[in-house]
Amino acid sequence: MWIADAIAAAVAQRGTCAIALSGGSTPRAVYEQLARDELSVPWEHLEVFFGDERCVPPDDPASNYHMAFDALLRHVPIPRARVHRMPADSADLDAAARAYDALLPERFDVLLLGLGADGHTASLFPGAPTLDERERRVVPAEGPTAPRRRLTITPPVIAAARRTAMIVAGAEKAEIVERVLQGPFDPHALPAQLALGADWFLDRDAAARLPQRGGRA
Repeated sequence: MWIADAIAAAVAQRGTCAIALSGGSTPRAVYEQLARDELSVPWEHLEVFFGDERCVPPDDPASNYHMAFDALLRHVPIPRARVHRMPADSADLDAAARAYDALLPERFDVLLLGLGADGHTASLFPGAPTLDERERRVVPAEGPTAPRRRLTITPPVIAAARRTAMIVAGAEKAEIVERVLQGPFDPHALPAQLALGADWFLDRDAAARLPQRGGRA
């Protein structure tokens, strides 16, 4: 499994692995698989972060943390002090973003991302001012659907990651996958193009409009 192998390689090289998890529905099956591969992952050396979060409590079904905890984190022996939830339910989002920024490592060893039907990744949406951020690594963001208020990593974080996986599934993503991977480079219109250098893992349906692409995370 790519994720388990990437974690193990980072720990072997640097003694630790800082990983950023993605949210949404697609990664759930991947996280459940990773939990089943428990013995292949050095959990005690892992530092877990998140790429974005909706402004909801951690037990809300819309929370990325809630999904990751339910599918993966509660099943594996990772010290809870090494799991860093984005405090997106804070009353002061800007202060929460700055506090989370201060927690981040210089570079993620492993960054997991997903792709929205509009071409967004993390909570970097088409045309958003966050796409021009070059100094701050975590900022408040606005999504097009409820819950609209979010926290998100910024383009420099994606660029700095040592290894990145883009995980996409479903026939409804086939058109946007084709546009991102084969269309003109315009990350303001298609923010997921910020991760063109990632390893892309597509199921058969998501890859339907591409020649000979696909894989497993």
